Amino acid sequence: MNTVSRTITGTLSIILGLVLIIIGFFLHVSALIYGIPIFFIGIFILFNKKEDHIEKIKQ
Repeated sequence: MNTVSRTITGTLSIILGLVLIIIGFFLHVSALIYGIPIFFIGIFILFNKKEDHIEKIKQ
């Protein structure tokens, strides 16, 4: 993933996770089951920089 797609995907998943967490607190507790993991996956996607490095083949 390049920087632009990582930023877009991470930001959208963080926003979706926050919305589900807020819904979980006020309406349905079951939304927390989906909101919390999506939020943490979005943070991981946004701040993961090691994915862009390509390792050399060792022979």
